[in-house]
Amino acid sequence: MGSFSLMHWLLLGVVAILLLGGGRFSNMMGDVAKGIKQFKKGMSEDDEAEKPATRIEGKAAPEPTVQREAEPAREEKL
Repeated sequence: MGSFSLMHWLLLGVVAILLLGGGRFSNMMGDVAKGIKQFKKGMSEDDEAEKPATRIEGKAAPEPTVQREAEPAREEKL
C-alpha cells in the first residue's frame, strides 16, 4: 500500500503535463538536457587538461621564486 504502481505514475505525469502545459514541460526537459551536456563537456575538458606534456612539446622552465637584488660592484684597492 505504501508504493506507487505504474498506473499512479502515468496519471501523475498526465496531470503534470495538463497543469504545466506541453510547451513548458518540453522546455524544462530541454534545459535539463542542456545542463547534462554542459556537465559532460566540463568533465571532458578536465580530463584533457591533466594530460602530461610529451617529450616533443617539452616543459617551460619554472619561474624563480626568490628574486635577488644585484650586489654593488666591489672595487679592489691595490
